[in-house]
Amino acid sequence: MEMKLLQRTQTIVRYKNSNNKVFYGMVEDGEILQLSSNFTEIVNNELNFDGTRVKLKDVKILEPVKPSKVINFGWTYAGHATETGGRPNLKEPFLFLKPASSLIPHEGEIILPSNHLTNQVEMEGEVALVIGKRGKNIKEEEALDYVFGCTIFNDVTARDLTKVDPQFTRGKGFDTFGPLGPWIVTGIDPTNLRIVTTLNGKVVQDGNTNQMSLSIPFLISWVSKVMTLEPGDVLATGSPSGSCPMKPGDVVSVEVEKIGNLCNYVI
Repeated sequence: MEMKLLQRTQTIVRYKNSNNKVFYGMVEDGEILQLSSNFTEIVNNELNFDGTRVKLKDVKILEPVKPSKVINFGWTYAGHATETGGRPNLKEPFLFLKPASSLIPHEGEIILPSNHLTNQVEMEGEVALVIGKRGKNIKEEEALDYVFGCTIFNDVTARDLTKVDPQFTRGKGFDTFGPLGPWIVTGIDPTNLRIVTTLNGKVVQDGNTNQMSLSIPFLISWVSKVMTLEPGDVLATGSPSGSCPMKPGDVVSVEVEKIGNLCNYVI
């Protein structure tokens, strides 16, 4: 049956059930209302509940979306730009892309490359936007209308490589360097969200999107003049200060208010 929700905020999860079948669903009180809808239908608010309810703990959470591109904005927080040798308070963002092969879900494993490739892999907790409709040359005042919802991103980075390469593809693009999830939350304001990253339970990052030197509507508008945004595209909005190295055995967690917690294991 089709559900037209009265509430504006929804939590949409993509998952694999015990039969290894992939579905989208709506999270409510530790349960998932399983949907027969695909992503296109969901962003158009066509939420078709197929009558199945499953426990969140009984499924494998997947990346919440399969984007055509993962767009990253660097140095959008002055403190992080300074600590990584970047330029704070830019008038335009530092733009780079991550390959889809970098994406892993909540509780997935971040696999550190061998030492002859990199010796300094760090985390960067971020708020990510999921685009809901196609857009080109988007006006800044209309930019948030193109956002379907928000999720969490960990922009895992080989810092020693980004410091020497003229562009960031190698240092940002290793397999598993893009934890994303655990789900998408709609109907929340991305411009005022607290981000807290912990490493083995210790807080290493504590920031808020209201500290960004470039506004989120500006970023959406700006990048849409470069490339067409498609439904499902992920825009990672940048990291606050506090990025630090990870080693095998570490557990890194990025918590964003109103969204949840993205946890991953380093091996």
